[in-house]
Amino acid sequence: MESNKKVLFVCIENSNRSQMAQAFAKIHGGEAIEAYSAGSKPSGKINPKAIAAMKELDYDLTTHHSKTLDEVKERAPFDVVVTMGCGDACPWMPAKQFVDWQIPDPRDMDAEEFRKVRNLIESKVKDLVDSLKKSVHI
Repeated sequence: MESNKKVLFVCIENSNRSQMAQAFAKIHGGEAIEAYSAGSKPSGKINPKAIAAMKELDYDLTTHHSKTLDEVKERAPFDVVVTMGCGDACPWMPAKQFVDWQIPDPRDMDAEEFRKVRNLIESKVKDLVDSLKKSVHI
């Protein structure tokens, strides 16, 4: 039997984009996806705006915490590492595939713009999860 696919989402602070991406991977990936997130320079907290945006979708982001890459490296190698706007600040992590999503940092956006970024992340995560689930069943 195939093992679960492991995905790591990385941004700079691990307080917005990567946290929401991890949440959506859990929501849409179910048992087939092991989702993790980390930051190249983690803030140490989850942005209250991200918590509020995910609460609108009935997901409790307060159960997450901001992590360093060192805290997740024991889970490597990953099937996919997704970086989000951290450019050169994202160090290398062992993985089969690397993807870079150019997603703006919503940290200082108003609630409406923040939701647009949240929804963009959800759409990209759904596509990624669908492709990974198909590769499990081949």
